[in-house]
Amino acid sequence: MNTLANNQVTATFSNGYILVSMETGVEIKFPVDKNPRLSGGTPSQLNHIEISPFGLHWPELDEDLSFEGLAKGDFGQFSKV
Repeated sequence: MNTLANNQVTATFSNGYILVSMETGVEIKFPVDKNPRLSGGTPSQLNHIEISPFGLHWPELDEDLSFEGLAKGDFGQFSKV
């Protein structure tokens, strides 16, 4: 299992999107409104992203997304209405 432990990853929030950039040149970009926990966040909360070998964590919003899920287009739990 590749945990990306040796890869440099950056993640930022800008203009309604989270952009994840890996040193390999791969980028994943998704709108925060696709995730109910992120969609209610302030810009400051959305920019407070902790990066682990497995994914991203927003401590103030109690949200975690795995790199594996993001690569598959899974941007978090969707509310069913």
